[in-house]
Amino acid sequence: MSTEIVAAMRAIVGDSGVLEPAEISKRSAGMWRFDTLRGAALVRPSSTAQVAEVMRWCHARGISVVTHGGLTGLVHGADAQPDDVILSLERMRAIEAIDPLQRTATVQAGVVLQTLQEEVDKHDLAFPLDLGARGTATLGGNAATNAGGNRVIRYGMTRDMVLGVEVVLADGTIVSSLNQLIKNNTGYDLKHLFIGSEGTLGIITRLVLRLREKPRATNMAFAGVDSFDALAQLLKHMDRSLGGTLSAFEVMWRSFYQLVTTPPAKGRPPVTSDHPYYVLIESQGADQDLDSQRFNAAMESALEAGLIADAAIAQSADDCHAFWALRDDVGQVMQGGMPVVFDISLPIAAMERYANTLRETLAAEISEHKLWIFGHLGDGNLHVVVQVKPMEYLALRPKVEALVYGPLAECNGSVSAEHGIGLEKKPYLHLSRSSAELAVMKTLKTALDPKGLLNPGKIF
Repeated sequence: MSTEIVAAMRAIVGDSGVLEPAEISKRSAGMWRFDTLRGAALVRPSSTAQVAEVMRWCHARGISVVTHGGLTGLVHGADAQPDDVILSLERMRAIEAIDPLQRTATVQAGVVLQTLQEEVDKHDLAFPLDLGARGTATLGGNAATNAGGNRVIRYGMTRDMVLGVEVVLADGTIVSSLNQLIKNNTGYDLKHLFIGSEGTLGIITRLVLRLREKPRATNMAFAGVDSFDALAQLLKHMDRSLGGTLSAFEVMWRSFYQLVTTPPAKGRPPVTSDHPYYVLIESQGADQDLDSQRFNAAMESALEAGLIADAAIAQSADDCHAFWALRDDVGQVMQGGMPVVFDISLPIAAMERYANTLRETLAAEISEHKLWIFGHLGDGNLHVVVQVKPMEYLALRPKVEALVYGPLAECNGSVSAEHGIGLEKKPYLHLSRSSAELAVMKTLKTALDPKGLLNPGKIF
């Protein structure tokens, strides 16, 4: 069957656009993965029309298709089986148009996030979505998972930056809804069906993205904070004082701060490491002098009010880069063990109790481990990493998951803030979604993909 599939795919996209199983097995399965890909064929179309033709052929024969972007997801949302066709968008990387007046970019789904950021910068514009995997993650994947990242507090999730999409359905139907208007209130907004659907309802092939004017000024600080209550009040204080220019409020618990500022990590600590919490604060505005005065005044008043214990204010672009490098140095959690990585949301008021309870239950039930907590506190998103011994990873993972996810239901939290559900979080989806919501989701899946061919087994 694989031979037949490979031949058919080559007829559609050309010989160079298809990899056979032996070639597929040489490719990594994704970030922080030690396994490789599996599939009957990996097909690399170069246009929406080719994607549609691939889907029509697979639909007629009942062959499942798994779409790949940059493979930076952490929930096994792009895993394929040996009989599946992998549809990679790596050859669809054209930035088709940038409209400086309308402030939009029309792109193919395989464009890498950082590539678009750099291209719109040439037009004095910005695409504000930003995350640590910016150099690998693709815009189609960002949309399919509704990626969040570092500046959600100001600009929102990917959903808030997408104006239009072009999608190929399971049967090869092309739905082209490349809207370029911010206001277009004409019936159902179909793009929202596919944003965040993890490739289970359709394959996003092109997007119209909303751009912003490039900020003229950036001010940053790194502060040590001595209590969680002060941390929560600091968020309100800075947001209020900066008049809408607060763009990031990234928090680290002390253990993570020490991890990324202690060798072998290369980061240098901006402030001393004896505070329980640390926060990276960023403001983006229009006038460097005026914005700096307002930012410094806000920091000074926070210090006077006892909201911060110590702080370092960036004096240059290099300082800003160094601050962000600390926050992005997540790879340090791989040192010395196997990390179980979580991406959750919960109300800010519930975070301190949640973290303390988790620390206690892990200590009681997991003999040897390390716990790190950090994340986008400004929008309620925390990243939790529990590192265990490699030999105990498979046995302990279910227990660790239950300890991390279990308490979220009682505080109306979410088991997934950014990365989606994939395969990993399916057993816990009911903690964040009601039975009625799940029934509607399954109805949509059945309507758009009645044969269940698109990214099968994910979410449900």
